[in-house]
Amino acid sequence: MILPDEPKTGDVPKIIQPRNHKAKVSVWADLTVDDLDRINESLNADHIKMVLADIFHLDDHKTSLKTGIVMDLYYYTLQFAREHKFTKEQTSAFFSIVKKTHEVCTETPFGNLDQTFSYFKELVLCHAVNRPPHSIELFSADQVRLVSEYVVNTYFRHFKMYKYAFTPLVRLDLSINYVGMPPTPPPTEVDEGEPEVTDEQPELEPEPERVETPQPDESEARKELRGMIQTYLSEEIKKMKLTMDDQLKSTEEILNKKLDIAEGGGKKSGRNSAKGAKKK
Repeated sequence: MILPDEPKTGDVPKIIQPRNHKAKVSVWADLTVDDLDRINESLNADHIKMVLADIFHLDDHKTSLKTGIVMDLYYYTLQFAREHKFTKEQTSAFFSIVKKTHEVCTETPFGNLDQTFSYFKELVLCHAVNRPPHSIELFSADQVRLVSEYVVNTYFRHFKMYKYAFTPLVRLDLSINYVGMPPTPPPTEVDEGEPEVTDEQPELEPEPERVETPQPDESEARKELRGMIQTYLSEEIKKMKLTMDDQLKSTEEILNKKLDIAEGGGKKSGRNSAKGAKKK
């Protein structure tokens, strides 16, 4: 099992809330022409990873789990572009789409699947529609389908694992304050119940008869209160666990539905584009 790296002592990670991002054209944003020329000098995997390590400072990819995952993500992205004979411009844009999608996914430990998937779709559209300067027609309809299927099957289907490996663990601390309970008085050093001894002997007077009423045992009352609190907390924790389980199940169902819709939508858009091309 891949575990996230432990933060150093004293480091407090900044927690970012899920947010929306605006997509823009990303040709030559991360890989330049010179970078692709260096990568294409050899088909050897070690050579490609060495160049990627030099460009993105991933020198410890063989020892660090996080860096190794990033290296594999970048390497197989380039391999996919090479297998489908993408041009240098297409390879650079496709690489940036995958890289930026990963950065948005891992910027917050909270659930941001909707924001990440919407950002990915906008990135793809920015490179598939001719509407300068907001977008350019870099990928064809078939290539858009290939890119969408690849990212959905290789990244979004493992979205939770990337989130687990690259984001810090957030823990919820609960503090409970009881309202209406008087504070416990501090113990006194001198026992006020013992009278001071003096030489004078006071005259003894007959005390009036007192009707003794039974006093509740303080320890028993505290035990009863503690039992009531523990029972209440146990019920609340059970409710929280059931709610969290339901949320996890619903989130997983929503993710599966969106992935199925994305796959079906990509295939449908490819067929519609092909029909439009034939009519032209």
